[in-house]
Amino acid sequence: MKIIVFGATGNTGRRALEQGGKMGHEMTAFVRNSEKFYEQQGERSAKQVKVIVDDIINPVSVGEALSHQDAAIIAAGHAGQGDEFVRLVDNIISQCEIHPAFSGRVWVMGGAGLLDIPYTDLIGNNLPGFPPAYKNHNRNFERLLQSELDWSIMCPGTMIDSIEPPASVHLHVTTETLPISIPKTIKELSEADIAGYLFSRLQELDVAYDDVVKCMLHHIELGGPFKRKRVGLAYQSDIPVS
Repeated sequence: MKIIVFGATGNTGRRALEQGGKMGHEMTAFVRNSEKFYEQQGERSAKQVKVIVDDIINPVSVGEALSHQDAAIIAAGHAGQGDEFVRLVDNIISQCEIHPAFSGRVWVMGGAGLLDIPYTDLIGNNLPGFPPAYKNHNRNFERLLQSELDWSIMCPGTMIDSIEPPASVHLHVTTETLPISIPKTIKELSEADIAGYLFSRLQELDVAYDDVVKCMLHHIELGGPFKRKRVGLAYQSDIPVS
């Protein structure tokens, strides 16, 4: 497939380029800093990637970059950028929607705070104590809900450098809900107490960048099981609790 990565010099984007290339995809990097890209990728890897250096907020530039692409991974920006982050995601989504040669498959980065908390009608980003900037992910999610694209939004916890989990551990993937076990009694707690409970378990949501990227690339085709879904990831032990 032909896959374009927006934000290709970030922690997630550069790994998407590397893993996608290893899987045989034709990768395109959309960056604003070519020097940083070549420093990261090295001369040999960079030759295997088409590089577009331009302004991600420019609709024309983004539209031209989408020509003949089969899928897009939006890994640019971060929630702390506020309105700028929301604008850049909206610009890319809008261009994906109107481009006649783009297939419509899009992965967008979100966060675990976007996922439903089982047994409640809440998400973490709306709870007291969660950073207000995280609500910018809510805004991007609301934008996707208005779109007819074949989108998925990746919602990991804290992403960390690659790790080698024990053989008894596997990657647990969920749609819409948090990927950790939650007791039914959580529905009896106040919102502040639910927030405190989730904060106490945040480390369980740590996940390696490479596993996040591999999940997206393994589900990059149109019409897959994650179409129009929020996706959560966590490591779980195969050893039953006695």
